[in-house]
Amino acid sequence: MRATVWHGKRDVRVDQVPDPVIQEPTDAVIRITSTGLCGSDLHLYEVLTPFMTPGDILGHEPMGIVEETGSEVPGLSPGDRVVVPFQIACGSCAMCGDGLPTQCETTQVREHGMGAQLFGYTKLYGAVPGAQAEYLRVPQAQFGPIKVPHGPSDDRFVYLSDVLPTAWQAVRYAGVGAGSSVVVLGLGPIGTMACRVARHLGAAQVIGIDHVPDRLERARRDGFGVDRMSALHLAIALVRRGGTISISGVYGGMTDPMPMLTLFDKQIQIRMGQANVRRWSDEILPLLTDEDVLGVDAFATHHLRLDRAPEAYELFQKKADGVLKVLLHP
Repeated sequence: MRATVWHGKRDVRVDQVPDPVIQEPTDAVIRITSTGLCGSDLHLYEVLTPFMTPGDILGHEPMGIVEETGSEVPGLSPGDRVVVPFQIACGSCAMCGDGLPTQCETTQVREHGMGAQLFGYTKLYGAVPGAQAEYLRVPQAQFGPIKVPHGPSDDRFVYLSDVLPTAWQAVRYAGVGAGSSVVVLGLGPIGTMACRVARHLGAAQVIGIDHVPDRLERARRDGFGVDRMSALHLAIALVRRGGTISISGVYGGMTDPMPMLTLFDKQIQIRMGQANVRRWSDEILPLLTDEDVLGVDAFATHHLRLDRAPEAYELFQKKADGVLKVLLHP
């Protein structure tokens, strides 16, 4: 099959690799129909190269059609249309039971002291072959894949793999409700969708902050206030006393020093973490099956064939051509 393969810093190629096969009774194999290019993938393209190995298959935002299932995957059948969450979790351990599949005790990468395995994301998270490919082996398929109806375009559902639950969790963790005022720092795919989710959940004022003109203009078209960006210290300065900062994304470094006096004095709460996709998917899915209340049908700015993945990475890394979200199609 063809797959997007990491060869080095800023060097990804579409190569021929072996087709995935069932290895465990809880596996499934799906044929990919759409897969996203995520801002987190740019970490692998640029700064997290020490944790990558040439030959790693990239990508963690897939949907497609079930081709084959193992003997212990009773809920799926060949022909089912599914979205696959970016993390791999069993659904039955204590952490999964607490709604934290990103901390799954079955798939934790204990060798590196990290949480649950992720598709297509460095040895720190298991170096599991990713989804920017024609086919994907899905471990723990008795829990992970989310069945969606046939008919509507992939654009309606593919964001359940990452973008929607990540934005949803960020807004939920911030305690947004009717009448809230919300500031979103960074208007990439997650930030833009978080603005939409906040408004859907009743926020009275949503302000998006960024320094990329195309992203600011898109936020204006969506009806949000806009401003320019600075980072975590700006969030600490902006948040009201007794308020909450919700941090969303994949981070590999340290912010030092933290302004602990200000955090303590303002009695600020900070919540963060990888999105627990299956915790939120039942809340989100009804918003995708009728009216397009979150604007997902037109969310992608670029649809490209899988063979153009190297071009897509370069485009996204340079924030060129108005790119916000890229979907790849095998």
